[in-house]
Amino acid sequence: MQLFIACKQAHQLISEGMDRRLSLSERSKLKMHLAICHYCTSFNGQMSFMRKAVRQSALRTLSSSEPGKQDDGE
Repeated sequence: MQLFIACKQAHQLISEGMDRRLSLSERSKLKMHLAICHYCTSFNGQMSFMRKAVRQSALRTLSSSEPGKQDDGE
């Protein structure tokens, strides 16, 4: 079992981890990599921020398009 992964693999796991639950092995490798790599830790934070922002935007869009709500632009 390879203990350390390259940044490219870490980025892939970060992205995949947003869509599915990573295996124990994948989570362990990613956690070890993030403990020593400032760049991937930053990338992980940016991806989390963007995902939250997109979700909030989608929720606002859905709630404003509910029947009975009007958007006068005011």
